[in-house]
Amino acid sequence: MKKKAINTSRTPVYRDAGFDLYNAEMASEAFSRENDPEREPDLYIYSRYRNPTVVAAEEEIMKLEESEWALLTQSGMSAIDTAVSIFHRGRETRPWLFFSEIYGGTITFAETILKQHRGLDIHSFSPKDEKYDLLSFESIVKSLQPEFVYIEAISNPMLIVPDVRTIIGIARKYGSKIIADNTFATPLLWKPLNDGADLVIHSATKYFSGHGNITAGVICGNDNYLMKAALNYRKYTGHMISADDAYRLHDQIQTLELRFNRQCINASMIASLLAGSEKIGKVWYPELAKHPTHNEASMLFGDKGFGGMVTFDFAGDTPEQKRSGRDQFIRLVEGKIRLIPSLGDPKTIILPVESVWGVKYPEPGMLRLSAGFENTGDLKDTIVSALNSIV
Repeated sequence: MKKKAINTSRTPVYRDAGFDLYNAEMASEAFSRENDPEREPDLYIYSRYRNPTVVAAEEEIMKLEESEWALLTQSGMSAIDTAVSIFHRGRETRPWLFFSEIYGGTITFAETILKQHRGLDIHSFSPKDEKYDLLSFESIVKSLQPEFVYIEAISNPMLIVPDVRTIIGIARKYGSKIIADNTFATPLLWKPLNDGADLVIHSATKYFSGHGNITAGVICGNDNYLMKAALNYRKYTGHMISADDAYRLHDQIQTLELRFNRQCINASMIASLLAGSEKIGKVWYPELAKHPTHNEASMLFGDKGFGGMVTFDFAGDTPEQKRSGRDQFIRLVEGKIRLIPSLGDPKTIILPVESVWGVKYPEPGMLRLSAGFENTGDLKDTIVSALNSIV
């Protein structure tokens, strides 16, 4: 009996490990096409290669980033590995240049896996006074001629917003590609490909998922050659996301704009509230005029918002006093603001910077806060009450 088509409005979950190729001729055709793969194949072969449910979720992300293609992976780190590894060309590989103020996991990956295990020539470019000197940047790019430059739109955890358009222009001037981690900004604040970036990556675990219950990553681009290289790398390293996670991610992406807009509103409120409190030493949030890269953020994001992340430290003359303020705050908000090593969740969460990044950052009382999309008034009351109770 012929199977009846179901009048559903969404792609179902295809849990097939391998797909039915029916006969030898179809099998030959399917595997032959894998020599020059497309993101969405005419004939599916094996879910580690491509999967219809995954392809459907990728198409939603393509709309958001306005990209020609998107490839989902099972984590943000696997997306990073895929994005950088396609530029590894054996002994012909030129240096790779990473901005220093990026996700700590990316830094460790670059220093251990890429540098120590793979023997690649890895370099880092650091800011001065929490701002990047673009004359120094051009000098190092001119000298190194790097294969690519790796940046974050909003850095983790200092929330530095580089002058990315100028950076992209300099990189392209000297023949370097640009990989932009857009996790903190999301395509709602900035679309890197529209400004000349070559690849965009996200930890889709964060804002794309937005509920703290999926681990995923994604790479987006326009260049067909880079897509085919990334497809093959994902296939042979096993970096493919599961169909079940892709199905849930597809649904959760639909509410990204609603969620993220509220998170930006809540983060702005929190930053202003903290900046006006005598219990707080310093607040890092790009919307604040005192932030070192406020002007860069304003030019890049316009009136769209400044993200859902706020970093701050506590007042005190000694490290012990700052840590005391931090620890009291964590206890006082317990049950309403949790300590979770992630971001982008529905509820506001915090993470002690010193506990994760060690002594890299100067203030021992620093907390990184990820604003949720809960009721703004309730969130304000929680923070005000905690600040008033700190002794």
